[in-house]
Amino acid sequence: MAAAAAARAASVGSGFRGLQRTLPLVVILGATGTGKSTLALQLGQRLGGEIVSADSMQPQEMDTEKVTDRKVELEKEDGHVLHKRLSQVDPEMAAKLHPHDKRKVARSLQVFEETGISHSEFLHRQHAEEGGGPLGGPLKFPHLCILWLHADQTDERLEKRVDDMLAAGLLDELRDFHRRYNQKKVAENSQDYQHGIFQSIGFKEFHEYLVTEGKCTPETSNQLLRKGIESLKQVTKRYARKQNRWVKNRFLSRPGPSVPPVYGLEVSDVSKWEESVLVPALEIVQSFIQGHKPIAAPVKMPCSETENKRSFHMCDLCDRIIIGDREWAAHIKSKSHLHQLKKRRRLDSDAVATIENQSISPDCDKELREKGFSEQNEKEVKSSV
Repeated sequence: MAAAAAARAASVGSGFRGLQRTLPLVVILGATGTGKSTLALQLGQRLGGEIVSADSMQPQEMDTEKVTDRKVELEKEDGHVLHKRLSQVDPEMAAKLHPHDKRKVARSLQVFEETGISHSEFLHRQHAEEGGGPLGGPLKFPHLCILWLHADQTDERLEKRVDDMLAAGLLDELRDFHRRYNQKKVAENSQDYQHGIFQSIGFKEFHEYLVTEGKCTPETSNQLLRKGIESLKQVTKRYARKQNRWVKNRFLSRPGPSVPPVYGLEVSDVSKWEESVLVPALEIVQSFIQGHKPIAAPVKMPCSETENKRSFHMCDLCDRIIIGDREWAAHIKSKSHLHQLKKRRRLDSDAVATIENQSISPDCDKELREKGFSEQNEKEVKSSV
């Protein structure tokens, strides 16, 4: 999701040697395929510093048979059971999490089991620290510069990226990884593509191809390979769109006094990379290094100061739990909710009509029918005149 280039005093470029001020941590944020690694390398080569990859899925050499993750164990349990258990030890956090969000529920339970302190209490302590706020504790690196790489259309670029990865030997890496870590699990029917590195994009899409390679006809194998490639391209594009929504809705739209400025860089046209991305990025970072305010204006997204992203809502009509003010507003406007609302109103109307009919006496009913008949005759006479 993001690559970070951290400029440190011990390794800055020759043009900045002897500079005593605190150098910034430069975070390059953006969806997959926007050029984060490219920009990080270019900034590092020109300004010096240390580049740290902040990818959430980084494979490591490990004996997977000996690794026991309590969180993974918890996630295998029923979500409602986990949520009920969390509500007993941390009702505040349970009220903010949906029972279907097993990962976060499991994480909160894990925190309590390992420390004896509720997850919500940990968060309260962070918020209360100097420099903390509603979004969390104080920033570890207060001198922070965030560059957001974004593009309107990246489908062609993402498809080309997959093709380039295949040309660079992706299949050989997948075969090796499958042989070393997954082949035995497949034989035991215990493969798990929901946790750890196995859930990352680029491996599970080729499951059928990898497990049948050498065991089927070349035609079938090629067909499964093409299927895996197409699946990888589709999943990558879908993931990029999801990342962009996350950046806009969960990052840029979250107000707070400690939120650092974010500078947007348009990367749609790769042919204009230097003038539209590299040069502006260098100017922004150099301004931070020199202690000046960048000429470029930071991105400002509309946000609601009163919006609660963890509010709990129960829709009795749809029998659903909704977390978050924005999600609740979207739900009550959704087709499914409006359909249930219309259905409920129709049932209520029928019930009221039934009660009214049952409460009318025979004599009263006769009087009403006679009155209605006379009124109808009067209307017909007037209309004929």
